[in-house]
Amino acid sequence: MFRRLLGFFAKDLAMDLGTANTLIYLKGHGIVLNEPSVVAIHADDYSVLAVGREARAMVGKHGRRIVTIRPLKDGVIADFEVTSVMIKSFLGSVLKRKQLVKPKLVVAVPTGITAVEKRAVIEAAEQAGAGKVLLIEEPVAAAIGAGLPIDQPVGSMVVDIGGGTTEVAVISLFAVAYSESVRVAGDEANEAIVRYVQRKHQMIISEYTAEQIKIKIGSALPMEKSLRVQVRGKEILSGIPKTFYVTDEEVREALQEPIQVIVESVRKALEKTPPDLAADIYDRGIWLAGGGALLKGLDRLISSDTGLPVHVADDPLTAIVRGAGTVIEHLDYYKPVFIS
Repeated sequence: MFRRLLGFFAKDLAMDLGTANTLIYLKGHGIVLNEPSVVAIHADDYSVLAVGREARAMVGKHGRRIVTIRPLKDGVIADFEVTSVMIKSFLGSVLKRKQLVKPKLVVAVPTGITAVEKRAVIEAAEQAGAGKVLLIEEPVAAAIGAGLPIDQPVGSMVVDIGGGTTEVAVISLFAVAYSESVRVAGDEANEAIVRYVQRKHQMIISEYTAEQIKIKIGSALPMEKSLRVQVRGKEILSGIPKTFYVTDEEVREALQEPIQVIVESVRKALEKTPPDLAADIYDRGIWLAGGGALLKGLDRLISSDTGLPVHVADDPLTAIVRGAGTVIEHLDYYKPVFIS
């Protein structure tokens, strides 16, 4: 009875701790936070100046005494202390005041995460104020968020294209039957656009600008109508700021290499999938999740390459946190999905 009473006061949470963005789901309330995974600190005393959206606004626009940090790289913690500070700030903004009971926290992590990286995630969350920390693989969370029947003896293939990694997984009976992980995703696509603009236009642009170009006119296949976007950058030779235009055809050319890596990872996963599960995928198709799933024409390109139907999950950006949220809402039922 005492445990049930404590459970009443606890506000359990689920978190998609992403390279680009962190999302939090509060039990009984849904998604309550969606912030960039960025922290701004003072270079002199390492004091925290801003976290999340406020810190993101400072990137590239601050003096030498301010440093902006993305503490996660390729889906895992690269800077432990800064990650702890970021999680603590996000949990504090969600929970508002000190809890009588430390909340349970379900955290989605990449399938290829090492034991050391798992420990880092758990310790960072515990230092930030979480009680029991439970880990779930990102593709499993994405599959649950997409409404796939992972509790049944049928194969479901999910391709989760995040900021730092692309995770391809075949899931059946609450478990990953086969997975393929490549550290090529949204960030690599942005960097490819930056490099292309430097080479083709002799202009320097920021990764944030490259991301906006990708969102506005990026595509995996030619579009019905040609598009172009005006871009502000700095000329390499003179250093003078200028505006110029980038076309959708140029962006496709820039993205060709990272897109091919993603497509190849899907093909490789299909080759390694056991025959019976592969037959299920043939019937049910492939599901895309994560921000990369929004790239225009990517679903059609993968479908053309594999000969299989490809579906984009509803609101792919939030599929993982919604899946992790479903787990925190029905903790006993989804116990088999947790990784040690």
